[in-house]
Amino acid sequence: MKLRLPQPRLPRRRRSRLLAGAAALAVVAGAGTWTAAASGGAPAVHRQDRMVEMPGAAIDTSYFTAGGGQKRPAVLLGHGFGGSKDDVRAQAERLARDGYAVLTWSARGFGRSGGRIGLNDPEYEVKDVSRLVDWLALQPEVRLDGDGDPRVGVAGASYGGAISLLAAGYDKRVDAIAPQITYWNLADALFPQGVFKKLWAGLFFTTGSADGMRPGGVPGTATAPDPAPAPAASPGSGSGSGSAAASAAAGGAACGRFQPELCAMYERVAVAGKPDAEARALLEARSPSAVGDRIKVPTLIVQGQEDSLFPLDQADAMAKAIAANGAPVSVDWAAGGHDGGMREADRVEDRVAAWFGRYLKDEKGADTGPAFRVSRSGGIDSTDGAVQLRGASGERYPGLTAGPREYALGGREQSFANPAGGAPPALSSLPGIGGQLAAVGAGLSLDFPGQYARFESEPLAEEVRITGTPSVTLNVRSTAADGSAVLFGKVYDVGPDGRQQVLPSQLVAPVRVENAQQGAAVQLRLPAVDHAVEAGHRLRLVVAATDLGYASPAAPATYTVSVRGALAVPVADGVRTASAGLPAWTWGLPLGAALLAAALLGIRRTGREGAGARAGAPQPDPALADVPLQISGLTKKYARAQDRYAVRDLSFRVEKGQVLGLLGPNGAGKTTTLRMLMGLISPDAGEIRVFGHAVRAGAPVLSRVGAFVEGAGFLPHLSGRANLELYWQATGRPAEDAHLAEALEIAGLGDALERAVRTYSQGMRQRLAIAQAMLGMPDLLILDEPTNGLDPPQIREMRDVMIRYADGGRTVIVSSHLLSEVEQTCTHLVVMDRGRLVRAGEVAEITGGGDTLLVALAGPVDEGTVAKVAALEGVGAVTAADDGLLVRLDGATAAELIAELVRLEVPVSAVGPHRRLEDAFLTLIGGAA
Repeated sequence: MKLRLPQPRLPRRRRSRLLAGAAALAVVAGAGTWTAAASGGAPAVHRQDRMVEMPGAAIDTSYFTAGGGQKRPAVLLGHGFGGSKDDVRAQAERLARDGYAVLTWSARGFGRSGGRIGLNDPEYEVKDVSRLVDWLALQPEVRLDGDGDPRVGVAGASYGGAISLLAAGYDKRVDAIAPQITYWNLADALFPQGVFKKLWAGLFFTTGSADGMRPGGVPGTATAPDPAPAPAASPGSGSGSGSAAASAAAGGAACGRFQPELCAMYERVAVAGKPDAEARALLEARSPSAVGDRIKVPTLIVQGQEDSLFPLDQADAMAKAIAANGAPVSVDWAAGGHDGGMREADRVEDRVAAWFGRYLKDEKGADTGPAFRVSRSGGIDSTDGAVQLRGASGERYPGLTAGPREYALGGREQSFANPAGGAPPALSSLPGIGGQLAAVGAGLSLDFPGQYARFESEPLAEEVRITGTPSVTLNVRSTAADGSAVLFGKVYDVGPDGRQQVLPSQLVAPVRVENAQQGAAVQLRLPAVDHAVEAGHRLRLVVAATDLGYASPAAPATYTVSVRGALAVPVADGVRTASAGLPAWTWGLPLGAALLAAALLGIRRTGREGAGARAGAPQPDPALADVPLQISGLTKKYARAQDRYAVRDLSFRVEKGQVLGLLGPNGAGKTTTLRMLMGLISPDAGEIRVFGHAVRAGAPVLSRVGAFVEGAGFLPHLSGRANLELYWQATGRPAEDAHLAEALEIAGLGDALERAVRTYSQGMRQRLAIAQAMLGMPDLLILDEPTNGLDPPQIREMRDVMIRYADGGRTVIVSSHLLSEVEQTCTHLVVMDRGRLVRAGEVAEITGGGDTLLVALAGPVDEGTVAKVAALEGVGAVTAADDGLLVRLDGATAAELIAELVRLEVPVSAVGPHRRLEDAFLTLIGGAA
């Protein structure tokens, strides 16, 4: 049964217009159900859920209010692509407590809503918002600016950010907006400079291609578990008709919930490898830029610095256009983005609330912040990865080309190849994780020899802060049949040693050059960044023929490139960093995502050991060709650790078929050792050899290493299976080499493999991460705390997995705090403390060796007596145990020890060798401590 929405009395003329505009709005089952939530002493928040029937689709909505019946402004909150209204519930409740009437909704094709995904089609998604504004005007608690005109703001991130801009352009009743990490021109975002951004576009379209399936959320935006299937909407005309079944009938099963014209456009561009005019026109018509001259309301623009989907130039375009209309505009470059998650979500929400307080509530004293703000690193603690974020601000938005400084680039004219099929491609960023890695200096950028040209400045005499878009003019020639070339430009910050290089935010800028048979000049606008280059560092321009995230021409060609003039670097002198740091925002490096970098860097390069080898890399040692791991004299001291070494003079060897347990207390240097082993950080001294090859970042031998260290950077909107498949595709290795079926059998996730990872428990994520590490069945498998989050039966299963894996002739290194599991699983042990090797050998030797004795006592002893025993000659360490003392001998015999204990009047009742790993571990580290 369907009920009409309540209709308050309005003047006849205005009421008739609103009733006509809202004629299609009907409430379906479940309307009128109220819930309440309270937080401490804050007012209870009331939520009313409604399924509202729009033309062609039933739309799922929630309405939030708190406090009394006083008039209040309204806020519409949109969600990110692949999400639903549930993703913004917490923000909605907060705004409701702040005195707003808040309406959230699931866009067409998402959550429980029907209809097809139109990428914010003005005829459907945008009109839905206007109908929701109509409905808000009918609510008795909503403040009106006129008949049928509520005081209303719109906010949202990504997909929801775009709808806020479009709503302001199409509906004059919108009074303020706060778009976040979103696009201004979707054609420019997906086809920058005429180059197809294939990886991101593929995530958009293929995640929604399965008929009846809800598309997954885009990384960097909040997502929620898949809800129940949407109820079928009433039949409608055109692209708005509702159910997935109807979608399949109208547009084919491959289209899923997308409008057929969008599916056809994507398939056409994906096959051609480049956009056409029709594709650009379709996306531009659905972009805020199409109505840019009509957006005249106060706008807070928040854009992420680690965002290869919607880079900073999208925010720049919207800021310039809206400011030109005379509207107040503030721009905020936040830490994070689609590639790194919004790490400042709370700060951004605070600023949105202040923005609406000023422009919806008319709070003249509300602090809306500066015209321009950018988050900068205030320093990184190299021992734990903690990052201090500090705000820099300016009285005006400087744009992307302010205060350019020029730096001459050295380098002759250079020729390089576009390989057949555009493979193997260079690497810059990957959706969802590239920015996370860049933020802590563990980027995965990789340029293949013979596929790029390099130009470099002299060392900088002083530090320069790049804030905006560097640019340079190139001369380009192409041997392609049509004379075209597709190039990818990036600027590295290169340290004094020439090897240590950083690609800010992991971003790359593409450009398509036409008619370059005889040469053509092109201005290369590089990615917009905010990055400080230290004095003594160089700027390195790399112009490559390929990039993993983009489509390159399939036909082989040779490009010849030279630079014309200097590299222009924007410097915004008016932007000043705050003298005191903002609250610390820390994020842990998802080392599982860093593992992806290690795997990618380990791709076998063209020419195998020759072409891809770094200059000066040690030659392989044939004598160690069958030795999985040998570590010799390994030493690492972090820059800020003063005299404390993380690892010092560490040496040990691991043979085939061993399951080696790496043990040590917190701070022993285990994780640092594993990171050096994976090529993620470089040692200060010593070396690591895997099957005789020295480990370096990018060493091909790393393709024989699989690892799971402290969590994997899964894309939460994709299923477990899809995450594994995408990970393996990113390595560039053949699909048949993945041994996916074996890894999935090990994971033992059953039907959960087809569910979105965001629905997984910690234990399920742990098992999926270990399966990811086993893809390709690597010869050396590294697992750090693999049983975290697992229940006892799962721990036993994981123990069997490791043993079976090593029985096949492979080698496993496991670091764990569960000593009982290590004792039952491992064949060999390495015990570390304070960066040094304490003991290495077989488990049986360490746990049952005669050099450590368990001395049972007839009565208690005080700390003084323990100290006296520890001071005896020939005694290495003494540790109190529940039933006596654990004594490690260092030269003395058992008989000599007993004689000395009797002399000290220690009440000895029995003496014998100990048999527990826990006892041995405590004894071993006790001596070092």
